[in-house]
Amino acid sequence: MTIEQVLAEKLIAAGWTVAVAESCTGGGLGARITSVPGSSAYFTGGVISYSNAIKTGWLGVEASTIERDGAVSESVAGAMADGVRVRMKSDLGVGITGVAGPDGGSPLKPVGLVFIAVSIHGLIDARRCLFTGDRVAVRASAVETALQMLLAAVDSVHAKES
Repeated sequence: MTIEQVLAEKLIAAGWTVAVAESCTGGGLGARITSVPGSSAYFTGGVISYSNAIKTGWLGVEASTIERDGAVSESVAGAMADGVRVRMKSDLGVGITGVAGPDGGSPLKPVGLVFIAVSIHGLIDARRCLFTGDRVAVRASAVETALQMLLAAVDSVHAKES
């Protein structure tokens, strides 16, 4: 089974839903999650938030957070995850923001730097990742890591409830 199929089974068993807010992955995570038949039972939707205006206006990321830390930051990924979770009334939310390349990198935020956050019932797990390869590889790695983080979050809550 694929990771998205395992995630689907666990979300259905728990009766939970998930929503995604993606920047550098451009909808790739939502596409992977919805590749499983019956995903409407647990996937509420997604937002591709390339612009800061969508991050602040639709997802509720504070403009001051973007100004202070930059759009590619752990704090913004966390706010995206929690914002999409709340606005789509989901149990889990995922936020992904980064520099997929080939341009846009800097010494402080190089190409391949991606922040991924999962919000589950308001608790946020955010990670800084540095992926290698071209744009396609960076985006694929970010999506795979987000799926792994989602699965870990679901397993973690199940373990605490048992």
